[in-house]
Amino acid sequence: MKNTLMIALLFVSLILTNAQEALTLEDKAPNFRAVTTKGDVIDLSEITRQQQIVLFFYRGQWCPYCNKQMSELQDSLDFITNLGARVIAITPEKPEEVEKTIEKTGASFDIIYDENHKIMDKYKVTFKLPKTKHAKYKAWGIDINKASGNSDYALPVPATYIIDKNGIIKGSFFDEDYKKRMSVKEVVEILKR
Repeated sequence: MKNTLMIALLFVSLILTNAQEALTLEDKAPNFRAVTTKGDVIDLSEITRQQQIVLFFYRGQWCPYCNKQMSELQDSLDFITNLGARVIAITPEKPEEVEKTIEKTGASFDIIYDENHKIMDKYKVTFKLPKTKHAKYKAWGIDINKASGNSDYALPVPATYIIDKNGIIKGSFFDEDYKKRMSVKEVVEILKR
């Protein structure tokens, strides 16, 4: 009986998380072409020929952990850019929600609204928030689907990838615990290698 219960709990937890596996070091970073909230076109393969990239995924302006990470990156942006790198944030939230993020964090780096989570899917960070969890978020005034314009409760694992000038991932952080993030110190150390 105890083993059956453990197996059932494991199965339920696997169904509820739905997150994909992280890309690994030395993987070729999936290319994408997208428009920032400032209206600039970003083609990752073109940019990586010139600069290293700090690419990270954030859940939304409603997430205090995301806002903290973005504020810390903004505060250290000069250190990062002086190492020849560019910061790009990817979010499932629509531009009007991104504006709230910018107001809260002062973020001046590139932010991309990932409509229909195409980039998130390429980077294998998409997971579906269980409907029960979405209901709790809604009770707290957070409507994931309204913020993203989708109907599938999709959020990213807040992953970070450092991509070198050859388009290769030379640093990564992927943890389904949304409270854990790559520190700016780690970002800078990887960029210096």
